[in-house]
Amino acid sequence: MAKIKITQIKSVIDRTERQKKTVQALGLKKINHSVEVEATAAIIGMVRKVNHLVAVENI
Repeated sequence: MAKIKITQIKSVIDRTERQKKTVQALGLKKINHSVEVEATAAIIGMVRKVNHLVAVENI
């Protein structure tokens, strides 16, 4: 499977609890923190829900 790099670019302060937990589930901890994950359907769906908080790059 393809890998993607997800970087948190905005804060989760003043976001809904659901968005906060989604960002946490992606493995992101703070702004400018990046993780490399497999591009599964579940991960892509999570990224779409918080696309205003993260940046995504194909690897």
